[in-house]
Amino acid sequence: MAKQHHYKVAVSWHDDKGTSGYTSYSRDHIISVADKPAINASADPSFRGNPAKYNPEELFLASISNCHMLWYLHLCAVNGVIVLSYEDNAQGTMEEQNDGSGKFTGVTLHPVVTVSSKEMIPKAEELHSEANKYCFIANSLNFAVNHQPDTLVKENNV
Repeated sequence: MAKQHHYKVAVSWHDDKGTSGYTSYSRDHIISVADKPAINASADPSFRGNPAKYNPEELFLASISNCHMLWYLHLCAVNGVIVLSYEDNAQGTMEEQNDGSGKFTGVTLHPVVTVSSKEMIPKAEELHSEANKYCFIANSLNFAVNHQPDTLVKENNV
């Protein structure tokens, strides 16, 4: 039997004016999880949201990138690859249909990983596809997550 994990997230929205018209209500809302800081969120500015707040599309892309990074670091640790830093500039494409519906059609992660020696580069690069196989979020998507990694070396000069 598969091991199950359960998660709870609260989303809260209030507007004294209510939804009397499409342009009349705020898209600002709060995302919260018990005992953690709240996230002030809104819709994407294209959908009348507040550009100063996180939107669902950004958070979706962030969770894909974040899950990949955490699996990647785990796999590096158990495979003897010493990662000193990891940065990603993830990009995603969402297509909106004429009826207003839409979906993400692709995501590309651009991780820049710094390892402690050049001998680790081949394994470090190989582990990106392995991390993708384990990533819970990537496994839940109906499109492939692409990777364009760059691996750097920071060797200690002793």
